[in-house]
Amino acid sequence: MQTTDKSKVAIVTGGASGFGASIARRLSQAGVAVMIADLNVQGAQGVADEINGLGGRARAMRCDVASEADFQALVETTKLELGGLQIMVNNAGATHRNKPALQVTEEEFDRVYRVNLKSLFWSTRTVMPGFIEQGGGCVVNVASTTGVRPGPGLVWYSGSKAAMINLTKGLALEHAKHGVRVNAVNPMIGETAMLGDFMGVEDTPANRERFLARIPLGRFTLPSDVASAVAFLASDEASYLTGVSLDVDGGRNI
Repeated sequence: MQTTDKSKVAIVTGGASGFGASIARRLSQAGVAVMIADLNVQGAQGVADEINGLGGRARAMRCDVASEADFQALVETTKLELGGLQIMVNNAGATHRNKPALQVTEEEFDRVYRVNLKSLFWSTRTVMPGFIEQGGGCVVNVASTTGVRPGPGLVWYSGSKAAMINLTKGLALEHAKHGVRVNAVNPMIGETAMLGDFMGVEDTPANRERFLARIPLGRFTLPSDVASAVAFLASDEASYLTGVSLDVDGGRNI
C-alpha cells in the first residue's frame, strides 16, 4: 500500500481473531489506523494492544454488527478517537455447521443472515453517508468462494455470501459517482476457529485431505492471504477497481 494510506482510518469487524485480526495487522503495517470491532471485546483489545505495541494506532470496541445502535456508535467512536473513516472492512461472519439444508434450524438460519447480511445493511446505512459527504471511501466485504460456487452442506451460508457478492456489485454501481469503491474478497475454507463448522466433521488429517483435494494449490486459505487481498483493494493502488469479487481460493473456483 502507498504512503498516502498513512492518513487513513479503517474499521475491521470481526477483528478479534482469524481473518479479521490478520486484516487489522496488515492495514496497520501500511500505516492505517484501525478500529477493531468484535463481540469478543477482550480479543479485539488484545489485537489492538499488539498493534499499538508495534508503533501502530488501534482501538477496540464491542459491536454487534446486526445492531443499528451498535454500528452507529462504532462509526461515531471511530471518527472521534481516530480522526476520521476512509476504509470499512465488513469481515464479521457466521455459519451454520456443514449439514443438509433440511437440518438447519430457523435459529441457525436467522443468525447467519443477521451476521452476514443485516450487518451489511447497517454498515451501508451508517458509513456510506459520511463517505458521500467527504467525496470518497472504500468498502471491502469478506464473502466466500461458496457464494460463487456452492456445494452441499453449506447451502444457507452459501446463499448469504452470494447475496453479499451481489450487494457488493450493486452498491459499487450506486456509489461510484460519489468516489466510493465497494469490492469483495472470496476466501476458500481457511484455518480459522470456524474450520470445523465448515467441514462438518472431526478435524483430522484424513478429513482435511478430503477438502484439500478440491484446491488446486493444495492448501487452505491462510489469514494472511485474505489480509493481503483486502489491503490491496483498500489501497490507492486499487483506485480504479470497484465491484470486484476477488477469489482468494488457491484456484478452487476455476
